[in-house]
Amino acid sequence: MAGAGGVALAVAAIRGGALGSLPCALLSADQVRAQVAEVRAAVHGPLNLNFFCHSLPVPPDESAWRALLAPYYAEEDAVAGDPPPLRRPFDDAMCAVVEAVRPEVVSFHFGLPAPALRARVKAVARMFGNATTPEEAAWLAAQGCDAIIAQGEEAGGHAGWFLNGHRPTPLAALLPAAVATGLPAIAAGGIADARDAAAVFDAGAAAVQVGTAYLASPESRISAPHRALLGTDAAGDAAFTNLLSGREARGIRNRLMRELGPINDVAPAFPYASNALAPLRAKAEAEGRGDYSPLWAGAGAARVRALPAEALTRALIEEKD
Repeated sequence: MAGAGGVALAVAAIRGGALGSLPCALLSADQVRAQVAEVRAAVHGPLNLNFFCHSLPVPPDESAWRALLAPYYAEEDAVAGDPPPLRRPFDDAMCAVVEAVRPEVVSFHFGLPAPALRARVKAVARMFGNATTPEEAAWLAAQGCDAIIAQGEEAGGHAGWFLNGHRPTPLAALLPAAVATGLPAIAAGGIADARDAAAVFDAGAAAVQVGTAYLASPESRISAPHRALLGTDAAGDAAFTNLLSGREARGIRNRLMRELGPINDVAPAFPYASNALAPLRAKAEAEGRGDYSPLWAGAGAARVRALPAEALTRALIEEKD
């Protein structure tokens, strides 16, 4: 939930009884330190730091992508500016932060970091890995993870697949594979309410990971047009797209996805596609439009309630029984 979650959301979730999480892929090492300090000063409870483990490619040639976007620039009267912060992979500097702040949990998306970094993490925290296929669940278990996040294809945002190019598996098929590893299995994807949570607990999950439902809370940092769609029928019109970051992620269809197709080979490799979109996104969002914005949403987004994060957490815990 990089760009959508932060200190306020983590604090509220912890107060409600959950494992709070700080998304760190868009943060510098100093920003991670500062945010952890804010959370620790505000609340007592377990904290997870989430990092990406993608390979950062050489900056690609964006000329074809910018040519494709040129008509939108002209229509919006937009001007190219400085690129936004890139989503960066976990590295030695971030590992040093983990060692210094000692969160209870560190979770990884898009695989795991190098073995030496993993050993340093495991010396100070529990390590969770994100699987989107049975093969990934087995691989993560063999690498020493303490729990497996089973991210079904119903999950919003970036699907974390990293082995053999396989597409994400539906949660109903993925969860049993994660449970079969013998590690605690954390179900993720399409869990919008307590009924959804109860169903995956009945199927063997040790915990649930909830994302989209928290986006509707006032503590999330999503754009106004994104927020306006959650809890409506329009939120059910979603697809995987590579237009907004360069890597497939599940989101509500916006103008760009409808007109260019949700998948387009011209989009630069992850995470560079968002660079050229930034001025268009800023212009449209200022006018209340999500035409070029990432509107990440999982299955069940039409059913989410705009509750404060603490109240949502308590409802998920209490209503599932």
